[in-house]
Amino acid sequence: MSMHVIIIEDEKPAAEKLQKAIRQASGNIVIQALLPTVQAATSWLQQYPHPDLIFMDIELSDGLSFSILEKTSVSCPVIFITAFDEYWQEAFEHNGIDYLLKPVDEKDLKKALTRYKTLEKHFLKHHSFIKAFTRKTKTRLIVKKGMENISLRLDDVVLFYTENKIVYVLDRWGKKYLADKNLAELEDELDEATFFRANRQYIVNINFIRGFKSYEKVKLILDLTLPDINHCIIISQEMAPQFREWMHNA
Repeated sequence: MSMHVIIIEDEKPAAEKLQKAIRQASGNIVIQALLPTVQAATSWLQQYPHPDLIFMDIELSDGLSFSILEKTSVSCPVIFITAFDEYWQEAFEHNGIDYLLKPVDEKDLKKALTRYKTLEKHFLKHHSFIKAFTRKTKTRLIVKKGMENISLRLDDVVLFYTENKIVYVLDRWGKKYLADKNLAELEDELDEATFFRANRQYIVNINFIRGFKSYEKVKLILDLTLPDINHCIIISQEMAPQFREWMHNA
């Protein structure tokens, strides 16, 4: 299974060099985005599902990168890469699992990735055990239709979408309901094997995806089974590899 990462680095040569080194260190890494500023990284993390791992420079052109983690509530591990050694203590207070000094040594990078994989195996093992015994799969959702509260089977939900800050639910019969949760809250509750956060506007059910095709060369557009659905769902270039993997592993 691929590991999805992002790189936050404001020096283009350093970002490109790190990207090359990461790919050489491990063949199963998908680099979803190269982000040069606090603002760009914050915006990306607020729009897309968080990656498995972040490589992050500390001093960016518009501030310290620690503020990104504080603004987005990122929970994934971070490997900090910087030219300065005075931030190491603060780094480990912000999801840091390693602290590499520039120029990055290839052996140090491989050690950092090995550390991540060791931690991943440990937590996956315990998470799977706990999940199997404590978490029940959610099968229904309370939605609203006018003044009525309706218990809707999730198997019948084609997609969730947001419009004018209101979240709607569309079922297999084309009926539309209101949800009382935002897409981020729904994403946390839904079965990730069945539902995918396509972009900042849509969460879609895999059972209603007939297929997909290329769009604007680097994006994907979904073909849903509902005949008269008036929704154009686009998967971004950054999310396309993760979506393809999700579809293939279903």
